[in-house]
Amino acid sequence: MNNPLTKANTLLSHIIKTISLVWKASRNWTTVWMILLFIEGVLPAATVYLTRQLVNSLVAATGAGITWEKIQTVLIPFALMAGVMLLTQLLGSLGEWIRTAQSEFIRDYISGLVHKQSMTIDIACYESSDYHDYLNRARSGAGNHSLSLLENTGNLIKNSITLLTMVAVLIPYGLALPIILAGSAIPAFYVVLRLNKRYHRWWHKTTNDRRWLQYYEVLLTESAFAAEIRLFGLGSYFQLAYQKLRTRLRGENIKLIREQSLGRFAAGVITLLLSTTGIVWMGRKVLLGTLTLGDLALFYQAFEQGQGLVKAALSNLGKIYKNSLYVSDLFHFLQLEAKVIDSPQPKSLPEKFNQGIRLRNLTFRYPGSERAVLENFNLHIPAGKIVAIVGDNGAGKSTLIKLLCRFYDPASGSVEIDGTNVRDFSLEQLRKNITVLFQNPIPYYTSVSQNIGLGDLSAKQTIEEIQTAAKAAGIDETITKLPKGYDSMLGKWFPNGNDLSGGQWQRLALARSFFRKAQLIILDEPTSAMDPWAEFDWLERFRKLAENRTAVVITHRFTLAMRADIIHVMRAGKIVESGSHDELLALNGLYAESWKTQMESSSNSSTDNNLYSSTQL
Repeated sequence: MNNPLTKANTLLSHIIKTISLVWKASRNWTTVWMILLFIEGVLPAATVYLTRQLVNSLVAATGAGITWEKIQTVLIPFALMAGVMLLTQLLGSLGEWIRTAQSEFIRDYISGLVHKQSMTIDIACYESSDYHDYLNRARSGAGNHSLSLLENTGNLIKNSITLLTMVAVLIPYGLALPIILAGSAIPAFYVVLRLNKRYHRWWHKTTNDRRWLQYYEVLLTESAFAAEIRLFGLGSYFQLAYQKLRTRLRGENIKLIREQSLGRFAAGVITLLLSTTGIVWMGRKVLLGTLTLGDLALFYQAFEQGQGLVKAALSNLGKIYKNSLYVSDLFHFLQLEAKVIDSPQPKSLPEKFNQGIRLRNLTFRYPGSERAVLENFNLHIPAGKIVAIVGDNGAGKSTLIKLLCRFYDPASGSVEIDGTNVRDFSLEQLRKNITVLFQNPIPYYTSVSQNIGLGDLSAKQTIEEIQTAAKAAGIDETITKLPKGYDSMLGKWFPNGNDLSGGQWQRLALARSFFRKAQLIILDEPTSAMDPWAEFDWLERFRKLAENRTAVVITHRFTLAMRADIIHVMRAGKIVESGSHDELLALNGLYAESWKTQMESSSNSSTDNNLYSSTQL
């Protein structure tokens, strides 16, 4: 990347990509914007030329008396100049409107691209620090920098058009003037280019630090953390961590800005010396009488504006380079490719599972890790059965969910449905036939009906179907007590919202899962937030709900596991025991030992009924 030609090609590539992106986002507005650029580029030269005509007319009319002929000589260039100035003001106001509309479309378009990419890439990316760095850089500045890159490019084109007309005006007075004009701005351009590059390197290097600041902000301001932060007195600790990091970043940023200011001052001094040379030379011509006052006015305006234009053009080049560095982060993010993708010729998923699901000789490692979570793992989930998987934390239970949903693909082995590898099905069709209650369900802040309906957006969302799902999850009675029943708004973020307890949110998530009439039901700790009585009530409904469907229940609660057709006990990524509740008790192994421990705990406590409480292997 140190090769100047490579840098130029990369810069040109980013500009072309950005223009293409802007064109797709706001084609009509961009067309009008380009027309405006050309007109605005020509108008300053017209002003300079008319200034010469006006001054010469005034000089010719001075002392000749007031006659209509003399007034007319002055009035025509004056009227033309006034018209050009009025048009300049009009185009300036029009340009602001066009750029604002254009920016709104571009921001929305880029947000759409980022959102789409975020939903398309593999879930593995979310567990990568590098991905979060890419996402942070793409979201934090790419939209604004894309617009700035376009605006800088437009200003460069406009200023270049104006500069060429100014050079054409100055050439008759000598070739030295355009050369001095161009040379006077080179020092400033060098300073801007170098310092912009240094700033971007710093901004890129501190991405992780800025994500830490965002994390501390969330801890200190979000309601989800408020109670624990206060109880344990952690506010001052995290506030101090935030302030220490901000102090360092602020110091580094101020130091960079100081260096920029000193560099620009030095470049400004050099520019002033070069400019003085041109002014002295032109003043000498005036004193010798070889130039008219109109020529002097033309030169002054052309040189003054031309110098500003050269500075602006070179500054725009520096800004284009700077913004291209930021926009490259957006394009880098958008180029991330998913590895979990559809088969080129996907097969149709069976309308009803016949044999069931089989994990065959499966080995899986999380990206970036050498440790195998599952190794040569085998498991059969018969169709139409309820299978419970119990085990201690870290045994690999939640990993099974991710593999069944094909959030990841195994390093070796396969996940099969009725003998067909899940990789051979389309992702959309596969996931449409799976419903999952995750361990930490999302509390969607919508109405109750919409909340449950999110379980299947393609289904006919009648109130009867929604109520059926709510009753199956045991949340219907709670809903009917809300102010507007199923039309009640949930959550406290928006007006008239109603909050629910942890167990009620979990039941609502269950209703959402049940509304999705999928062939495979996966429940990850489905009753973890419920009290024993609520759990007992729900367990009575579950078997009827799962009838004719395949269900996988991951749980620490034996009161739920004992109702399954088959129980698998996992430890350290292996199935160590399998069977029904009675068979596992008779086996007198790990499951039986844990069950006996639970029963002893229950019998030794008269105040704590643990019959339906959580028990961990």
